[in-house]
Amino acid sequence: MKFEPIDLQTLPRGEMFYYFSKMAPTGYSLTVSMDVTKLRQTLKETGLKFFPAYLWLVTKNLNQQMEFKMAVQEETLGYFHSLTPLYATFHREEHTFSMIWTEFSDDFHIFYQNYLENQEKYGNGKGVLSRPELPPPNAYTVSCVPWISFEHFAVHNYEKKDYFFPSVEAGAFREEGEKVWMPLSLTCHHAATDGYHVHLFLQDLQKDMDTFEQYLL
Repeated sequence: MKFEPIDLQTLPRGEMFYYFSKMAPTGYSLTVSMDVTKLRQTLKETGLKFFPAYLWLVTKNLNQQMEFKMAVQEETLGYFHSLTPLYATFHREEHTFSMIWTEFSDDFHIFYQNYLENQEKYGNGKGVLSRPELPPPNAYTVSCVPWISFEHFAVHNYEKKDYFFPSVEAGAFREEGEKVWMPLSLTCHHAATDGYHVHLFLQDLQKDMDTFEQYLL
């Protein structure tokens, strides 16, 4: 969980970061439709679950850009080398959920196995956190509302200052002809990212979804 300090004086977006974090704190959100046709087909053919693949793909592509990994640690601005997905596990009997996390690995198979082991060990844990310890400082929120195929979704954190990680939320699949679409919402802090960073993330995420079989070799 390496953390690298950032010097705002040499950061290309240094002035923008200061403006949108100190002078005019600003966030933004947007929702897009992702084509998950090929991804679902690949997962079905290999007998793999969709949700952990979704978690891995989103985290992998957020990790490609420093701007999505910015944080403040001990009053020092910097960025983590990697993010950890913090997501919801649903309790069907009570219709409630708890938060759980799985440490990210660049190897999908390792992450997938760790996800399954976490679900087996902690999935029935009740309360806000299903695991007994606190989430790591590089944990960001990524989850899914599988019952709703929304046109827009936004997560607002009103009190926590100096939180610059994005929040990502997926919705229910929508079939149109031979295509299957999934709504995907991103809520970002403008101090850390602009639309260009989101564009790169979505572009690379779609490419990975279309060619997911390469990560199963």
